[in-house]
Formats: sequence, C-alpha cells, structure tokens
Amino acid sequence: MKLSNQELKNRKIWEEKGFELPGFDREQVKKNTEERPAWVHFGAGNIFRAFPAAVQQQILNSGAADTGIVVAEGYDYDIIGKAYCPYDDLSLLVVLKADGTIEKKVIGSVVSSLTADSANEQDWKRLCSIFRNPSLQMASFTITEKGYSLVNGAGEYLPDVAFDLENGPKQPRGIMAKIAALCYERYLAGKYPLALVSMDNCSHNGEKLYMAVSRIVETWEEKGLVEKDFVKYIENPS
Repeated sequence: MKLSNQELKNRKIWEEKGFELPGFDREQVKKNTEERPAWVHFGAGNIFRAFPAAVQQQILNSGAADTGIVVAEGYDYDIIGKAYCPYDDLSLLVVLKADGTIEKKVIGSVVSSLTADSANEQDWKRLCSIFRNPSLQMASFTITEKGYSLVNGAGEYLPDVAFDLENGPKQPRGIMAKIAALCYERYLAGKYPLALVSMDNCSHNGEKLYMAVSRIVETWEEKGLVEKDFVKYIENPS
C-alpha cells in the first residue's frame, strides 16, 4: 500500500485495513479548484493537515463544497517536495481515541501544494494567478505566532522585513510581505474582496495578521512602491 491517487483506486484494500477514504471525486474537485480556487492556506505542517484539511474533507464529503484547498509553504519549502508532491498531496490522519481505538483517515481535500517562494518562478506565478482569480474567498494561516513578527526583541526590523519594506512587492522574502504582494496582485486585478484568516493558536491572532500586513502596505504606499489606494483596499472590512 502506497499513498497515491493510483493506489487509492483499489479502495477495498484500504477499507479492509480500516482506513476511511475521501468520499468525493477528487479528480473533479482538483479540476474545479484549478479553474475557480476558493481557499489558499499558508503553513503546510501537521496542524493544518490534522484540522483545517480534515474539516474541508468533511465538507466535501457532504457535498456542501466542490473545491479543495491549495496549500502553500512560506518557510520550510522541503515540506512540499518531501511530504506532499511524492504522495499526490494526500496525507494520513491517525487519531487515538479515549477508549483506545484508532481512527485512520486518508485526507484528500488538499489538491495542490506550492512553495510560497518568490524565487520559484513557477510556484509564485501560480500563486499570483490564484490571487487574481475572482473566485478566491479566503487565505488562511497556520504559521505560528512568530510568523507575524516584523521586528526582533530590540524592536528592530528583521532582515527580510527590512529588505521587503525597501523593495516593495517584487520578489518579497518575508511571509507577511508575500501576503501583501499577493493581495496587491488581487487589488490590481479588480480590487476583489478576500478574507485573511489566522488559524494560529495565539492571542489576537487576527489582529497580529492585520497589523503586520497593513504596516508593510502603508510603508510601500509612503515610498510610492504601490498605488495610492492600496491601503484603503487592505483596510476595507468588507
């Protein structure tokens, strides 16, 4: 048994071993997502796969959605090459219950994985295309509390942040500047709405995300690196 699209075609073997499989047409969901992506998630670690991805699988199984998740990793790019691509973006969720029983699921709600690396031309181009698509509804995050930090303990800008503030949305290095740059792509494409949602377990998670992105955007606007009304777009609650 190998975790792959081809191996899952033999459902009987997996089910006999006690695995719950995706209850939807994954190829069709992947096609739908390529055409009209709705959800991009940043942070490709285990928390994402065990919780947001598992929830989306339930939604897909129920028929309440017909698109999956595009996951992007902004720090440890090896995760994409080692944990996602070799397994067709599938993963295993194993839960030990209080009564000692074990629940095993193959999670198939993630249908595409990318590195959020502006130096990776192919993946970055794909992310920009997704953010320009009017269908996109949400970008969510599990990047840990430090992912939203712009300064060090002395209040000085981190090296990547300092670079990004000076150089604008072209080839950003830090994750918050990458998000700001992708939002700028969306702004230029038509000022389409988008929800940025932090799913990290930290106090005031949404506020931390907003403050980081808005500070970067305000600095870019002050330096003339983006159009004047971009700040208003970022600050628009609707």
